[in-house]
Parts: sequence; C-alpha cells; structure tokens
Amino acid sequence: MITRYASLNDLAYLSNNERHISQERLTQKIKDNEVLVAVDNNAIIGYLRFNFFWDHIPFVNLISVEKEHRGKGVGKNLMGYFESEMKAKDYTTVMTSTLADETAQHFYRKLSYKDSGCLLLEGEALEIIFTKKLS
Repeated sequence: MITRYASLNDLAYLSNNERHISQERLTQKIKDNEVLVAVDNNAIIGYLRFNFFWDHIPFVNLISVEKEHRGKGVGKNLMGYFESEMKAKDYTTVMTSTLADETAQHFYRKLSYKDSGCLLLEGEALEIIFTKKLS
C-alpha cells in the first residue's frame, strides 16, 4: 500500500465516493493538494480530505476507507502520512472532529489526538473536536 497526494487521475473514484462536496470543489482540493489517497494494487482503497481551520491549522475533514480494507491500518496510514506532511511543512498542530455517536472518536484517541472541545448544532449529535501536537 502506498499513500500519496491525489491527482486529477483519481477524480472519478473520488467523485463517486464523495458525498459532502461538489465535484468542482473536489477538483480544486485535488489541485491544492488537500486530498490524500491510499492505493493498493493500483486501486484506491481509502482517502483523506483536509483543509485549514482558521486558515492556518491543518484539519482533517474526512477519512474514508473501503469496507473490505477497514481494520487493516489504512486509516492509520493515511493519518500518519497527513501528519508527516504537515510536520514537514512546519505545522505544529493538527485537528479533526467526529460526531459523538460515531466510533471514529476511539480511532483518533488511539492516534494520540486529545479531546479539545465540542460543537453542538441543532438537530445533530455533539461534534467532538480533537487536536494533536506534532513533535
């Protein structure tokens, strides 16, 4: 398995799997190097999309792994690559979030992310904010 920045050649897969942003926005995020993909045997098996909180803190918006590859380290690999890339770019902190009723919170805590606050939007479960210092 390799992890790399997505390219426009990956757009068809990403567009078929992305349900949160438009294809136009996704295309721009690929061009801006804000999407990572995990590839095994020339097939994408997962991806990570990020942006910047307050325009200067890298923030993981979404991580998705194909069902048959879950529990095999793909998500951990994507997060590790993301963290390494952000550290190489001199960022000292990264962030992410998940809903309190999702199991992803346990995944982030295993990766040493710390609970750092929450957000409560009307009609939704509590959104837990996580941060991690890059050392």
